[in-house]
Amino acid sequence: MASQQSATDVLSHLDTRVPTSFYWSLTLLATVGGFLFGYDTANIGSVVNFLPWDLGSLALGYLVAGASIGAAVGALAAGPTSDRLGRKSLLIVDAAIYALGALLSAFAWDAWVLLFARTLIGLAIGADSAIATAYIAEYAPKARRGALGILQQWMITVGILVSYLIALAVLIPLPQHAQSFDWRLLLGLGAVPAVFALVLRTRMPESPRWLMRQGRYDDTRAALGKLGVDVSAEQIERSAQVVDEQERTAGKGRQLWSRGVKRALVVVSVFFVFQQITGINLTFYYGPKLMAPYLKTGDDEVKAAIAAVAVTAVMSAVNVIATYFAFKFVDKIGRRKLAISGYAVMAAAMLLGGIGVALTDGITRVVLILVALDIFIAAFAIGVGGTGWLIQGEYFPTAVRGRAAAIAASADWIANFALILLVPTLLNGFGLAWLMVLFAVLSAIAVAFVVAYLPETKELSVEEITDIFEKQAAK
Repeated sequence: MASQQSATDVLSHLDTRVPTSFYWSLTLLATVGGFLFGYDTANIGSVVNFLPWDLGSLALGYLVAGASIGAAVGALAAGPTSDRLGRKSLLIVDAAIYALGALLSAFAWDAWVLLFARTLIGLAIGADSAIATAYIAEYAPKARRGALGILQQWMITVGILVSYLIALAVLIPLPQHAQSFDWRLLLGLGAVPAVFALVLRTRMPESPRWLMRQGRYDDTRAALGKLGVDVSAEQIERSAQVVDEQERTAGKGRQLWSRGVKRALVVVSVFFVFQQITGINLTFYYGPKLMAPYLKTGDDEVKAAIAAVAVTAVMSAVNVIATYFAFKFVDKIGRRKLAISGYAVMAAAMLLGGIGVALTDGITRVVLILVALDIFIAAFAIGVGGTGWLIQGEYFPTAVRGRAAAIAASADWIANFALILLVPTLLNGFGLAWLMVLFAVLSAIAVAFVVAYLPETKELSVEEITDIFEKQAAK
């Protein structure tokens, strides 16, 4: 049972709590959008070989990446809206939009409808990506904020794996219906978790930091009570006054978008761009299409495509397992060291894959590609994927967290869209080997960026983190 607190600094008490099962279940519910993002990423990869329409390189690129441009728009729209109306309401709306987009995808009567549905899904995914980690950062204890924040990335990996497992469960027994019924079922099933999220998110508490910032002290007390913190509205008001005074002293009260906030925004946005352009979604968006030619025996293209889905499912399992180690180490080793090692191993793995594609053939080539991609995925999952979403939530002050997180998320989605849209063209022009070498070079550049600009923020409160960037910007 929660105990009445005498301390006036309510946020400090919230930051030092031990997460209960409610914290973890609340975070899982907040990151359902991550699951849907992962599911959507993978299910379009599973069905792209079975669509009944002929698509050119750019149309194919947009089909696979169209959700990303919608996500950029959704993220930008969600940021100011969530700062004005709260985090919870946007999370509820996001789930409803995704459910609608998934059903429209399943019943698409031509390619244009499917392209529109993919963009609609993107709106929901982008808004969720902008809000979920900001919401988590505003209630998570600082000693476990890393693990709670990385649940976003873990849910993405689980969504990818579940999608490929469902694809295998549908395609293997019903290969004769792959180009008629199967692909529609796979796209439409995404509505199921979205509807569950829509219902359950109505029971979530609003962010206590956001409520305090709005001067809604009774509502803050109710939200804190659900998190196990029993305080009075008067104590909350005194804590709010302390925070306001600290911000005025630092000059933030007069300028919400201070130099430190802008610096933090640039760091997170560039990190997100590197997260995308180093090649992770080459595997999960295009994995089945890339691997099918290497696995083909005879003239059975459907069998080769299903085999490629199975291989990509194995890589998805590697992704899920490796993300466990991100949970384990992010609050012990820290964000900075994990990111440096992650990008370094990713560079080496992509270089190995490029050599395998260019200089070997037959089973040796297949083995080298798979080993390289599995190492790449594991390094990304441990050091890069979750780290990006985590710093997006913790680097900004509460007053602008929604808007800043949204801008950073939009940078992520625009980079994702640009790369994935161009992958078919790049593959046709340069081939897989040189594309993998390019990703290796970009990963090496990312290492240099992290070394130069990413501070260590483990075990710091979100207020302390914003002070780091203010001090850096003042130099």
